[in-house]
Amino acid sequence: MQYRTLGKTGIKVSEVGMGCEGFEGKSFKECEQLLDFAMQNNINFFDLYTSNPEVRRNLGKVLKKYPRNKFIIQGHLCTIWKDGQYCRTRDIDKIIPSFEQILTLMQIEYVDIGMVHYVDDKNDYDIVMNGPIIEYAKQLKQKGIIKSIGLSTHNTDIALLAAESGIMDVIMFSINPAYDMLPANEDVNIFFEESTYDRVYEGIDPKRDQLYQTCQNKGIALTVMKPFAGGLLLDEKQSPFGKAMTPIQCISYCLDRPGVASVLGGMASIDQVKQAVDYCTASNKECDYSEILANAPRSSFSGHCMYCGHCAPCTVKIDIASVNKYLDLAIAQGFIPETVQNHYDLLEHHAGECIKCGQCMKNCPFGTNIIEKMEQAEQLFGK
Repeated sequence: MQYRTLGKTGIKVSEVGMGCEGFEGKSFKECEQLLDFAMQNNINFFDLYTSNPEVRRNLGKVLKKYPRNKFIIQGHLCTIWKDGQYCRTRDIDKIIPSFEQILTLMQIEYVDIGMVHYVDDKNDYDIVMNGPIIEYAKQLKQKGIIKSIGLSTHNTDIALLAAESGIMDVIMFSINPAYDMLPANEDVNIFFEESTYDRVYEGIDPKRDQLYQTCQNKGIALTVMKPFAGGLLLDEKQSPFGKAMTPIQCISYCLDRPGVASVLGGMASIDQVKQAVDYCTASNKECDYSEILANAPRSSFSGHCMYCGHCAPCTVKIDIASVNKYLDLAIAQGFIPETVQNHYDLLEHHAGECIKCGQCMKNCPFGTNIIEKMEQAEQLFGK
């Protein structure tokens, strides 16, 4: 494993990091096996956006076995646990106790990166940067409770504003070769309209290139989310490039962008962790993605779920990301594997309970028609 310095913070992070999505719905023993395997393979960098107390508690119990200087936590501000679900908020009276819960449940005295969570439009950015949220983050940094301040976004314009603010040490950004085709726009949904992709891939969008260069020049670290585009880049039938990429190629692409310190995929199994850390011993040929991008056809990502969970909270508590994942798994197979049906059946709430309120679609940063996908899932899985 190679390590990179997290911008100007001086913190050393593994090139391959780990998102927290894979720990959702797992027992303590399952979390322990997964996290121990990651640590044994020299992954030291973990993103924690989830507000799920059980996940926080489980991770804390495992990490307690290791010296505090052996792991780096990117913990998110502005996520809370409400009615049994993750929820994003800008209410400082809710943000403070939720962040403090990270420290208590994980049994740690500080968080390495305090990440302001999911800011995708200018109005929201102004609320965050001109109010109590950023002041709270600054106070935490001054007290040493967080070592650095970050912001997560899918929008290049917002990322550039954050990079120029003089406040952010780290920006968590969606990076992969498909997203790099997309021009910056305050309306994130426009990124996924058909016309956006009405050209042959010719390289990185200039503004995205500007972001990467700006972060590199200013010593602001980029940490990567969505390196596999929710798995679509790994599937030849769904990839916008007409050919599947490997996890190694995706990670290599991300780490080749200026300013990038670490790639944090949402790994849910030991096999997925192994596929990611295989990057560390891969040959130049295995890392090379140039042929796939050079032959990329016109394409569109419209309507695809990235399983990011930002659609939550659901009015009737459906785990939308899991429903969509199981739906896509079944569609890709051309039939319903027994294991997929079983996993779907075990969900507490099913797609047929959707009341079509549309709140999830307002929350989705990727323009996914979630109501339509719930209807498909109900038809396919029978409830």
